Amino acid sequence: MRLAERRCARCTADTPTLSEAEARDQLRQLDGWTLAQRDGRPVITRTFKFKGFAPGVDLVNRIAALAEAEGHHPDLHLTYGSLTVELTTHVAGGLTENDFILAAKIDEDNAPKS
Repeated sequence: MRLAERRCARCTADTPTLSEAEARDQLRQLDGWTLAQRDGRPVITRTFKFKGFAPGVDLVNRIAALAEAEGHHPDLHLTYGSLTVELTTHVAGGLTENDFILAAKIDEDNAPKS
């Protein structure tokens, strides 16, 4: 099943995190996301570019709705002309499948409309 079709599972401190190899394998299913480190923990990140500020606010609101529906919340960094999204599973202390599921849903929501 495609990542975007899956649902995020409730995580706890005991939820297993993905190894770097597993994370890189999951990353292949996403468009424009990279693996990084923030505050000593792995994250996946993507920066969206646009003209102005209002499109970023609109994107934040769409991502917030997806995050609430999935019960999995990204860190969002909005500036004029860009929005950087960072995903990690804070309670588990690293990356889990939930991070990749939500990233895929964000990608699907932002795919060009034909």
